[in-house]
Formats: sequence, structure tokens, C-alpha cells
Amino acid sequence: MKKIALLAIIAFTASSITATAQKSNKKGMKKVLFVVTSNDKLGNTGEKTGFWSEEFAAPYYELLDQGVEITIASPLGGQPPIDPKSADPASATEDTKRFDADKTLQEKLKNTHKLSTINQKDYDAVFYPGGHGPLWDLVEDQNSIDLIESFYTHNKPVAFVCHAPAVLKNVKVNGEYLVKGKKVTGFTNEEEEAVGLTKVVPFLLEDALSSNGGKFSKGPNWQPYAVEDGLLITGQNPASSKLVAGKLLQKLGK
Repeated sequence: MKKIALLAIIAFTASSITATAQKSNKKGMKKVLFVVTSNDKLGNTGEKTGFWSEEFAAPYYELLDQGVEITIASPLGGQPPIDPKSADPASATEDTKRFDADKTLQEKLKNTHKLSTINQKDYDAVFYPGGHGPLWDLVEDQNSIDLIESFYTHNKPVAFVCHAPAVLKNVKVNGEYLVKGKKVTGFTNEEEEAVGLTKVVPFLLEDALSSNGGKFSKGPNWQPYAVEDGLLITGQNPASSKLVAGKLLQKLGK
């Protein structure tokens, strides 16, 4: 009986230690907020847009595989639109193939949180995937503007890729544009011209950030290029998604 009792005590102790460790690990887990567009209209063209799947999937899995907990939010909540061109099999990557087959993530995307319900205090960083969609909603969305300012002023990384740096257009900190005097990149004028949307988009990202005092730099068209300036991380195009995620992981100490 004594032996059985001793074994029971050992088993209970081991279970308690495991539970405590799991709780501790979860408590120490980094949390990143992904903010995606709710806009599916490509200006007045009658065509659809949304977020670009590669720019979402590559950073998502890069962070997830390093144990980062990810929450997804959008201005309207619920299912955000995916740019149909980014779902073209010709544009597929290992990450987008994983994304297409990931039923758990698909369900998560159907139920994105409303941006108005999000509090910066609950996260360690924020990441914005691109696609043309954000140019028409997130750029002017006051919840998004306030959220980025709050993350930045609370010493938390803010990361953007491709067209997503455009959402910095109206963000100010202490009365000055956040990008003023900072290194920044994003989808270039040349790349916008190459996709034939220069006269469709409401403004050119490169021009807007430069006008706000950003030190805009760029690499060759369609090649990976990302820069960081303190807490601010930006990537030029879809090919830069993993670079941005890698820099964000470094900031998070992962």
C-alpha cells in the first residue's frame, strides 16, 4: 500500500510540474496581432482586391513555427477578402500551399476580431500584410491609426510589408508623422506601374511616405528588401515578407 501511495504522490507531483511548466510557457509566449484589410474593391475598376495571401501566409507561419501566438483583426471583423490574383496557382509558394490546406487557419480567418475591440496592451507587436485593399480602408481607419501609435509609443515593434506601409500615411507621434526621418520602404512607384495600377490607386505609397519625411529606399523590383529603424520594420514587396518576419522575430527576442 505504501508503495502504491508513493507512486501516486510521484505521479501527482509530475503532473503538477508539467501543468505548471505548460502554464508558464504559455504565459511567456509572445503575442503578435495581424491586421488585415476588409476592403475588397479595387477602386472603381469593378475588380476585386483584398490582402495578398503570400504576405499573410509567409510571416504567419514564420512566427507561428517559432511559438508566437497570433491574433487576427480587421476593420469589419469576420472573413477578410483575399486578393484573387494572389490565389492564382502560378503565384503559389510553399507557404501559400500550406495556407490553402490549413483548415484551422481558414476557420480563424472567418472570425477575425473587429479592430475596434483590440487593445495594444494584449500584444507584443503588430504586423500588417499588404495587398491593395488597405489603401482604401486601413489608411483612413482611425482605430488602425490609433493602434499603431499606441504600439509605437509603448515601445513595441510595428511591422508592414508591400502596400501595408501605406497605412502609416496618417499616423503621427507627438504631432509628427511617424515615418519622418526614419528609414522606410514599401511597394515602389516602378512596381505599381509594372502592375498597371498607378492611376487606380488613391495615391502612390513611395510618394506619400517620402512626402511625410520618410527616408524611402528600395531594392530591385520584385526582389526581397526590408529595412528597420528602431521599432519600425517595413518590406518592399511580397518577396520581402519573410525578411520582415525575421526582423520582427529578432525584435521579439525569438
